[in-house]
Amino acid sequence: MNPVILNLQLALHSRTLDRAALLLRASVSVKHPIQGSLAFSNERQYRTMPTHGIGKYKHLLPKEAPKKKKERQQMKQIKTATDAEYGTLNVKVSGYDMIIVEHYSQYIHNLCNRLGVKVAESYALPTKSTEVMVMPEQGTKMYVDAILKTHERIVQHTEADYQARFKARPELEGLMAQIT
Repeated sequence: MNPVILNLQLALHSRTLDRAALLLRASVSVKHPIQGSLAFSNERQYRTMPTHGIGKYKHLLPKEAPKKKKERQQMKQIKTATDAEYGTLNVKVSGYDMIIVEHYSQYIHNLCNRLGVKVAESYALPTKSTEVMVMPEQGTKMYVDAILKTHERIVQHTEADYQARFKARPELEGLMAQIT
């Protein structure tokens, strides 16, 4: 077959396919009877109209009470030891690695729960930093070699540990003394 005739037939065939695809697309995108616009157009009829609160749900939720001020934490009554029973047991965990201290205090707390020992409270004390100073053999000046941070956790408590839980604020205590 002649290559010129072959090319002509392919061109006619491709035009026929293009027209068929166009007719197919046109039949799919027939006007919707209600909307009156083409299905493939990006035009919306009510683009500028507001939604008038569609999707708002706040009115369905119950009204929340206003938050109250936090009251100052009061000291809990500590059981003292008698002849028949022990008083409040205090377990103090301290170390230089916070993760190990935290996990061990969690282990003690879970152990007390399994043994039926009531845990009154479990909390952390403020971290204490200690500087380790080094003095060279041939010199008089000291240099900071390391800073050690001591982490402490308390499971249950005594009165002295309860007071150590809070940071001291001498300027506030001085003002309170002036007022009274």
